[in-house]
Amino acid sequence: MDRCPEFRHTSVVKLEAARPSNGEHAGHEPVHPSGGSSLPVAGGHEGHTRAAVVQLLVEEGPISATDIGARLGLSAAGARRHLDALIEAGEAQEASSAGWRQRGRGRPAKLFQITAAGRGKLGHTYDDLASAAMRQLREIGGEAAIEDFARRRVQSIVADVTPVAADEPEAVESTAESIAEAFTSAGFAASTRPVGNGVQICQHHCPVSHVAEEFPELCEAEREAFSELLGRHVQRLATIANGDCACTTHVPLALPPKTQ
Repeated sequence: MDRCPEFRHTSVVKLEAARPSNGEHAGHEPVHPSGGSSLPVAGGHEGHTRAAVVQLLVEEGPISATDIGARLGLSAAGARRHLDALIEAGEAQEASSAGWRQRGRGRPAKLFQITAAGRGKLGHTYDDLASAAMRQLREIGGEAAIEDFARRRVQSIVADVTPVAADEPEAVESTAESIAEAFTSAGFAASTRPVGNGVQICQHHCPVSHVAEEFPELCEAEREAFSELLGRHVQRLATIANGDCACTTHVPLALPPKTQ
């Protein structure tokens, strides 16, 4: 899970007539109760169609599978298949049926809505806001203000990690694991792995990567914190901010011999 797809990367096509795709739309022309709508679907492309389902859940949910199918030109089975996948991923859920949505007698239709997890995957402008705030901070306080902010940020992440007390490989590995756990709790999906005569701390996700592209002080502050906690020089081998698939930091288990 080096990089997760985001719903914001969708194309927008106006729905005027739906063409059959992969057999799913055959015999089902789109019906638009609202008189037509622009939704992000793309010629039967699975990911884009699911993104369109998500957008309907956000904008019009709770909504039934039948209404979703009618809006997107999907069969009932096709709409339900996308909903089942979203429910399994924890991004959608059944909602209690509202009486005013029920048509006629009989059991009310099942309604579906987006979950907090699903909403969290939608596009947002937090990165732009953070970058703008960082630029303003630099304008007011200079580079020293940026570096101080970066150090305070990483210290808040590793505040509960105990520094290496003894120069022993087991102690170094244990502290590296504690660092990884702290960063995982902060959303970095971190882990450790033994490599040769050392251990590597791998951050498979970086929630601030777009900001770190402009402000590498964030990455450098992490490296300095690792070094202080582990009691040795550590080396950054790769960063997501530079286009790599993960942020990788090498930690030697043994200290180099002291020179006389």
